Amino acid sequence: MPEPTLIGLQDQPGHLIRRAHQISVASFHEHLGREVTPVQYALMRVLQDKPGIDQSTLALEVALDTSTTADIAARLETKGWISRAVLARGQRSLALTPAGTALLGTLVAGMEQMQTTLLGGLEEGEREELLRLLRKFVEPDSRKRQGR
Repeated sequence: MPEPTLIGLQDQPGHLIRRAHQISVASFHEHLGREVTPVQYALMRVLQDKPGIDQSTLALEVALDTSTTADIAARLETKGWISRAVLARGQRSLALTPAGTALLGTLVAGMEQMQTTLLGGLEEGEREELLRLLRKFVEPDSRKRQGR
């Protein structure tokens, strides 16, 4: 029986995804600072586009569990960046505060710089293809169809 062949580290998607995440987080902090975390930024960006959504929907939008989303939302509320209001059935409606909106405004230039840093080594077609493949990879419906 032939010996199993080990898969090279640079051919393992899990390793490459982990490295890409490390690079992305480091770039986020380099260009946007440490006042807001990448996950906090994601929550706030969704609230910017969908003000007043409930906490459960927000959790789905950013692919987090509801308890983690609730914890992060509470921290954002304490910082004065979002407001939460209780809805029927105990749900909470979330929205950016003026301070949260202002904060996101200060991050636009840094986010543009981060995008350039992360995608700058790729040609335009490669950038579009990378983003298309990443969206396909993380899309919940496509992963369910694959049995994950």
